[in-house]
Amino acid sequence: MSDKPKPPSGRRQSRVPVTRTGRLFRMGVTAGGMAMGGLAEGFRRATGKATGTATSVLLSGANATRLAKRLAHMRGAAMKLGQLLSMESSQVLPPEFAEALAVLRASADVMPQTQVKRLLGREYGKGWEERFAELDYEPAASASIGQVHRAVASDGRVMALKIQYPGVAKSIDSDVDNLAMFLNMARLLPRELDVSDIIDEAKRQLRQEADYLTEAANLERYHELLGDDDRFIIPRVHRDFSTKRVLAMDWIEGEPLEQLVREDVDQDIRDGIAVAIQDLTFRELYEFRFMQTDPNFGNYLYRHDDGRIALLDLGAAVEFPQEFVERYRRITRAILDNDRAGVARHAAEIGYMRSSDSERHQQLVVDLIMMVCEPLTTDGAYDFGASDLSARAAAAGLNIVFRSREYRNPPASTAVLHRKLGGSFLLCQRLRARVEMRDYLLARI
Repeated sequence: MSDKPKPPSGRRQSRVPVTRTGRLFRMGVTAGGMAMGGLAEGFRRATGKATGTATSVLLSGANATRLAKRLAHMRGAAMKLGQLLSMESSQVLPPEFAEALAVLRASADVMPQTQVKRLLGREYGKGWEERFAELDYEPAASASIGQVHRAVASDGRVMALKIQYPGVAKSIDSDVDNLAMFLNMARLLPRELDVSDIIDEAKRQLRQEADYLTEAANLERYHELLGDDDRFIIPRVHRDFSTKRVLAMDWIEGEPLEQLVREDVDQDIRDGIAVAIQDLTFRELYEFRFMQTDPNFGNYLYRHDDGRIALLDLGAAVEFPQEFVERYRRITRAILDNDRAGVARHAAEIGYMRSSDSERHQQLVVDLIMMVCEPLTTDGAYDFGASDLSARAAAAGLNIVFRSREYRNPPASTAVLHRKLGGSFLLCQRLRARVEMRDYLLARI
């Protein structure tokens, strides 16, 4: 086997801490470093030299960067919770932390070559190197629970090897609980923000994603579901190279969708991609009842040679019960018909509010639902690029959270759907796409 050299990526290499004790120690080191940073920030403020906007000395920009770097080093569940917080709660986090945690959605430290070799030896057994003609030890991508390497099998198959970081599966609960306790003790989250559902979702998602054989089955299921749709391509699984901690699939070349905002990419191409993504999202909900729920932009690639979209990461796929889908079908129909009474009734069915809530609170909830569904109710093409919906919806949501005593978190079962719908919106917004949604949905439901 040849170790194919690659130019340095600029990403930082660091060994993944494996034991629970080691991971807890690193969180303690972070807490100590932030405390010292808080003392320094307090001195700067006392002398009039501070420039940050945070109200607490612990919420300085330096401490935000310190925490984000530590999570990127730890990877695993700690990093996943940071990612989810940055996506689910960025509007109520202090701006210094929202910006620092947002970096986690696209970055992580990478494992050194020695650790990669040790992991592959553990999964494949003695003499594993003979199974490969080439293996790039510089990862093509890295994320919260693993990193991806290009490999060529001895029989010529070109594969992507998704290698799980060591200790991730065993440290899920302790990592998430330790980080949540740390954030609360340091008062880095608003008291009004209930993150219990986010914590539970982080654990659930990590447990599922940590089993690569489950993801392999999801990939094969999507092959069947989308076999007749030539807009998409799903990488084939190579079962003889796949284990619970290593997933081998086809290597697919392409450009990340979020990069298709260059002036040389035609509007028609961006619109077509957005139409395909929105169509897939609603087919997943209403037709398949099976949805890939991780909206990370890096999970999609665009192939310029044939115009197909590659779906890369299906570890976070979820199956919805029939009644769950029917409730959303009913509320979607009421939204499209501008039937506010119907929206209120079906919102209570889902759990967004109670039928016994005050009329004022019910109307606030209905107003918010109608607002966030603006792309669905607009006649003609909705211009995602020109939309300020995210900011308006965030302001309206915060108004309910902080000013209505009747507010309660939506059911935890809705969180993954909200994330996928929100992620699809943000992807269309990043592409500056124009998509006609109303007529399509009327025909679909």
